Amino acid sequence: MTDDDEKGKRQRPAWEEPPTRVGLTAKGVILGIALLAILFPVWIVLITSLSDAETISKTGGLVVWPDGITLDAYRELLAGGQVARAMWVSIGITTIGTAFSMAISILAAYGLTRMGSLWHRPILITMMGTMFFGGAGIIPTYLLIQELGLMNSYGALVLPMAVNVFNILVLRAFFMNIGSELIDSARIDGASEFRILLQIVLPLSRAVLAVIALFYAVGYWGSWFAGFIYIQEQDKLPLQNVLYQIVVRRERPTGMSEMIASGQVPSISVQTAVMILALLPVAILSPFVQRHFKKGMLIGAIKG
Repeated sequence: MTDDDEKGKRQRPAWEEPPTRVGLTAKGVILGIALLAILFPVWIVLITSLSDAETISKTGGLVVWPDGITLDAYRELLAGGQVARAMWVSIGITTIGTAFSMAISILAAYGLTRMGSLWHRPILITMMGTMFFGGAGIIPTYLLIQELGLMNSYGALVLPMAVNVFNILVLRAFFMNIGSELIDSARIDGASEFRILLQIVLPLSRAVLAVIALFYAVGYWGSWFAGFIYIQEQDKLPLQNVLYQIVVRRERPTGMSEMIASGQVPSISVQTAVMILALLPVAILSPFVQRHFKKGMLIGAIKG
C-alpha cells in the first residue's frame, strides 16, 4: 500500500467504503455532464455577444462557434449610456449594501453570543421566528417604504434586504466556536468587547466572513424586485432591471449610438452582452471565496 493510499484511508471515515473504479468513473461522467450543461449555455451567450453581424446573420441567432469576433456590443454598452450607468448603480449598491449588511450582521451575531446580555433569549427567539413566519407581504412593505420617504431612492434598494437572519445565525455559531480562553484572557487584560471583536474574533473568522459577504453581495447584485417596485426613474435603475428591459421587453437602451439602431450591432449581441456583464462580477468573485466556502459553512453549522 502506497503512502497516498494510507493517507486516503486515514482521512476516510470508518463507515465509508473505499470507492470502486466503476463508482469513480460514473461520478466523473455525471459531473462532466452537469458541468457541460452549465457551461454550454454560458458559452453560447458569450460567443454570441462577441460575434459580428455577418456571423449572427449566417446562424440566424445564437452562435455556437466563433467566426468574426468583435467587441462592438460591449463598447456600445459601456460608452456611457443607460447600461453603463446601471452598472455603476449596481456596483455602488452592492458595495455599500454588503458593507452595511456585514456590519449589522457581525454586531448582531457577536451580541447574541453573549449569553448573559440583556434580553438575549427573547431577541434570539424573535429573530429565529422570522425564518418560519414571513413578512406581512408586498403591500405593507411598499407602504412602509413609502412612509419612510425611500421611494425612488437608493435606500429602497439596500434597507429592505439589509439583514438576513440565517446569515446572522451562521456567524453566531462560528463565533461561539472560538475558544473562550482567548476572549477571557483579553478581558482580563482590560480589552473592551468591541476591541475583542475587532482584534480577536474577526481575524479568526475570515472564512465565514468571506462566505457571508459573498451571499450578501450576490443578493444585492442580482436583486431585481426592489428596483422594479420602488424605482421609477430610469437613471436610478440597477443593472438587473435594465437587463430585464433589454432582454424580456426588447427595449433599446437609451444613450446608445446609431450603430445599434441601424443594425450594425445586432440586438441579440447587445442582449447577450448585457447578460455577460451581469454575470461577470459573480463569476470573478466566486473562485476567490470558494476555498473558504466549505470551512466557513461547515464550522458555522456545528453548534448554535
